[in-house]
Amino acid sequence: MDTEAVSLPSATTSTAPAGLRIVGLTGDGDTVLVGALSADGRNVTVLTDVESFWAAPADHLAAPPTGPVVSVADSKLVPPVRKGARVICVGLNYAEHVSEGSFKDEKLPDFPTLFARWSASLTTGGTGIPVPAGEDGLDWEGEVMAWVGSPLVDASPDEARAAVVGYSTFNDVTSRRAQKQTSQWIIGKNGDRSGPVGPMVPAFEVGDIRDGLHLETRVNGEVVQSGNTTQMIYGVGETLAYISQTFTVNPGDLLATGTPSGVGYARTPPWLLHPGDVVEVEIERLGTVTNHIVDNADRRAALS
Repeated sequence: MDTEAVSLPSATTSTAPAGLRIVGLTGDGDTVLVGALSADGRNVTVLTDVESFWAAPADHLAAPPTGPVVSVADSKLVPPVRKGARVICVGLNYAEHVSEGSFKDEKLPDFPTLFARWSASLTTGGTGIPVPAGEDGLDWEGEVMAWVGSPLVDASPDEARAAVVGYSTFNDVTSRRAQKQTSQWIIGKNGDRSGPVGPMVPAFEVGDIRDGLHLETRVNGEVVQSGNTTQMIYGVGETLAYISQTFTVNPGDLLATGTPSGVGYARTPPWLLHPGDVVEVEIERLGTVTNHIVDNADRRAALS
């Protein structure tokens, strides 16, 4: 679609970005636009609409950002996720995380442990994450998110790795009580606004994450997780290749790659997130995603 025809907030002057940081923002109605965030985080250069972006993501990432420039202060930022995108998540992908908490008696998995998030659960940094009714609090899980840019069917690990067009910082915020009430994890992993994801950084800027990206999660300024992507049991290429044997992975689909040790419920005593807490996930080369925790009443207020 022609982004010039979309109703946008008033334009401002943009500072040239030091590197591409791809975000989404709302346009007319349900339209989601995709743009490049300025280096100072104040403006977005609109590239195109989200469906057009994911039809040819590599082309959009390769070209210099041009288009309307809008102020972040006058916009609503959203993840640049297309309708119908799948969010596939890997659990138990760091050996030390497998050995903590209720997983301590489990052996390393022979295959990736996979579960699903709905894209509706995704949000951005800066939003409040509500504690659902019946939960004592929420748990943090800092992770790398990979964005797929081309279709994968029966792919090899190298083919799957090459199909990844970008990476983001992600916090797989979890409702532990709901997660553990059944053998399936989906309900505990899909709370409202429980999946904050940072701007997408192009893969050509990030490099091969097998070489190691440092990950750190902080709660109210205190470090609670410190890990490195070299510690992953299953890499991005291997996991996407495995998935592609069963169903086609499409452009715009996402893969959350699992969290290192240090989650809250496994501590003695357990340490969970409560209203007023601030949680940050910082990943080398990808940036920091910061969110605050709010009361469950915030969910109900959103309906009015």
